[in-house]
Amino acid sequence: MKICYLFVPLFLLPLIGYTAFEDNFLNKTLRIDYMRSGNHQEEIISLDELIMEPTWDRSKTMLVDPFNYGTYKFQAFDSASGELLFERHYSTLFNEWQTTDEAKTCSKSFQETMVMPYPKKSIRVLFSTRNRKNQFVERFQLYINPSSIFISKENKFVKKTTRIWFSGDPTVKLDIVIIAEGYKSREIQKFRRDAQRFTNYLLECEPFLTMKDKINIWAVQASSEESGADLPGLGIWKKTILNSTFYTFGSERYLTTFDHKTLRHLASNAPYDQIVVLVNTDKYGGGGFYNFVSVTSSNNGLSNYVFVHEFGHGLCGLGDEYYTSDVAMVNFYPLDQEPWEPNLTTLVDFDRKWKNMIDKHVPVPTPSEEKYQDKVGLFEGGGYVAKGVYRPTLDCTMKSTKYNYFCPVCQKALIEMIDFYTR
Repeated sequence: MKICYLFVPLFLLPLIGYTAFEDNFLNKTLRIDYMRSGNHQEEIISLDELIMEPTWDRSKTMLVDPFNYGTYKFQAFDSASGELLFERHYSTLFNEWQTTDEAKTCSKSFQETMVMPYPKKSIRVLFSTRNRKNQFVERFQLYINPSSIFISKENKFVKKTTRIWFSGDPTVKLDIVIIAEGYKSREIQKFRRDAQRFTNYLLECEPFLTMKDKINIWAVQASSEESGADLPGLGIWKKTILNSTFYTFGSERYLTTFDHKTLRHLASNAPYDQIVVLVNTDKYGGGGFYNFVSVTSSNNGLSNYVFVHEFGHGLCGLGDEYYTSDVAMVNFYPLDQEPWEPNLTTLVDFDRKWKNMIDKHVPVPTPSEEKYQDKVGLFEGGGYVAKGVYRPTLDCTMKSTKYNYFCPVCQKALIEMIDFYTR
């Protein structure tokens, strides 16, 4: 299923334009570190730290998000005029944790971070959360004076950065930074080889192969005291720079990091739109969150598949299409609402998904039969449940352990997102 649909999507939202960028922003980054706390019903956001980073290497025109993806929305407005200056959507560990059994018994706090161009004038930032009815609800707002003496300018983690794949100016490319996790100082040469190998995994997989001239990939050489990652289920705890861990939410294969603050410190060593954490272990595992982070183990026999699968989550919010594996989340998709993920549907609003990509000769719903193997249809089962949630094809990289097998619907979503970053 190596079909690639190349096209230029017509976004409803116009480009803001470089002139507007110069009017409103400096060529620097404002980083907002905060905590998101709560339980299965409650959510509280509180400020941790404001940081100025030395450059803004991302798009200077695509400043307002045209996609309605993600569980969370971040917006920045001009304090005086109320004009929307910047917007991004994203998802994090917290919204998944809220659907676990643990969230019904206690409250927890999670580190999160948002970055935006550094404003010239005072701004109001607004954080909103999508509720179970798919409506965004305002959760937290903050007024920021860019001249405040309390905005830190300290660069806390200066690490050597290697350019792995370069196709041009970062402001008009999709920039991916790969960060070393669980590599001791004597293993950094191995990390460089691993980063090159994973770059090849991505650029040999469609649609990235066809669009590799729109991608830059960087590697940050961060060393750890010990190799590997935590394995709480086996009583193994490793001293690593990002404190990555398997058994996230009790799932053995779920490999993540909760230290997002250090993660952003390390990522700031390179231009980046997407962050990938490469964990030095041969154990199968990974995790990915839209516009937040993608994590994968480096040495497993299925690492090529895990990497592109998790990057599908991270880059454009592709949903998991499998429904037979054990997961910690319970009732993750309300069946009376349409999922925001572009490759899942509950049929509540199927018209805005891939309905127009289904051939008239393909029955809807589509039987799970071999004759429909390479057809776009409506196959029941996805989003961790066998009934009520549908996926586009019989099989896909987002369903089973197949590398370079993104279906046409997933490829379309990936292409649209790459196009967004590279305008």
